[in-house]
Amino acid sequence: MTAPQLGTLAWVPAADRPDLLAAPVAAALASLTGPAWVAEIDDDLADTAAFGEAYRVPSAASANCVVVAARRGGETTLAACLVLATTRTDVNGLVRRHLGARKASFAPQDVAVAESGMAYGGITPVGLPPSWPVLVDAAVAAGELLVVGSGTRGSKLAVPGSVLAGLPGAEVLDGLGQPVG
Repeated sequence: MTAPQLGTLAWVPAADRPDLLAAPVAAALASLTGPAWVAEIDDDLADTAAFGEAYRVPSAASANCVVVAARRGGETTLAACLVLATTRTDVNGLVRRHLGARKASFAPQDVAVAESGMAYGGITPVGLPPSWPVLVDAAVAAGELLVVGSGTRGSKLAVPGSVLAGLPGAEVLDGLGQPVG
């Protein structure tokens, strides 16, 4: 397996460096339908804009994962939404309707961290609880290779879009990612 050339990072097979991954992410690697690479980064540069600038990874090659809390009646459903970093998640439109919720919003940070077992700012769809829907924008699913979180702020994963679309609980949705501005 040849390491990708993506930005200035040194990518290695993710299975070779479980120490760079959150425990749920490392545990999920064996069930992926394709390759995943990991690269160590400065944890102060984990946010998308700072990461892209520091490591010369274009925003179009990065995908952001946000955790959404969808509510209907007394029930709350947590879901992950994965969109290109050049877009924003349509939480109050498509996500809310797709999950059959009256209200949808970004999950509180403490809830997202506790329920995912991952660090805030590093949450990734790889290794999320199996009960969570994973909503993947069609542009992400079509991506050749995308950078996503690793469950920690100290590294990033590079994964083909088709692998992300094949995650347990994943559903590909057109229009999940909306243009910014």
